[in-house]
Amino acid sequence: MTTPIRFDDGGAYDRYMGQWSQLAGHAFLDWLAPPPGLRWLDVGCGNGAFTGLILERAAPGSVDGIDLSEAQLAYARSQSGLRMVRFHHGDAMGLPFGNTIFDVAVMPLVIFFVPVPHRGVAEIVRVTAPGGLVAAYAWDMPGGGFPYDALFAEMREMALEVPEAPNPDASRVDQLHELWTTAGLTSVSTREISVQRTFAGFDDFWATILGAPSVGAILRGLPPARGGDLQTRLRTKLPRAADGSITYSARANAVKGRVPR
Repeated sequence: MTTPIRFDDGGAYDRYMGQWSQLAGHAFLDWLAPPPGLRWLDVGCGNGAFTGLILERAAPGSVDGIDLSEAQLAYARSQSGLRMVRFHHGDAMGLPFGNTIFDVAVMPLVIFFVPVPHRGVAEIVRVTAPGGLVAAYAWDMPGGGFPYDALFAEMREMALEVPEAPNPDASRVDQLHELWTTAGLTSVSTREISVQRTFAGFDDFWATILGAPSVGAILRGLPPARGGDLQTRLRTKLPRAADGSITYSARANAVKGRVPR
């Protein structure tokens, strides 16, 4: 059984996924190596976790962000470091922008949530200027690269409801390459991004997932015995150092290409 994933709490998302997104985002921006002064669009910007990296790392001329969640956008707008960003409410498959007005359009951790991925890619190509850069990164869902894959695996073993993105296969590197080439982009290339995160201990890990969007509500609704069983199973699976801290890796696939001139 699966339930759709919704992100309606910017603060909870930041602890659960925002930190992972920024870890991968640094490597992603290193790979893109954009020059300063460009017009950026962050599609599926959520609470602004990656948007902030654009400001910090890319010296943009302007930044626009768009997301379906008004709650996430409200959180992003409340962040003092994001005040220069123009945030919009809207759908990746129908962007409320004119043609060819951005120099860089990115979809960080978004493509597997787009109901019809090729339409989402077609839209970001439409709004990007000739010669502009279109890029994305996404957790390798089918390959076990999702940061909480161990948690979801144990939940499935226990026949528990598990949140799932509508198009997890869109994160496969071959699928990303096909989406970009089919959209008419040139100089398409892909790469794998591996990152590590450390939790202070199991209690830190458990509190993070307990407050998370979608899965947190499921976990909080478990009978105490079932919740305890899941914690016991996870304690045996997660790698713990001598000081009790937990460090493990996640893996994303990234793709980039140029709009033909």
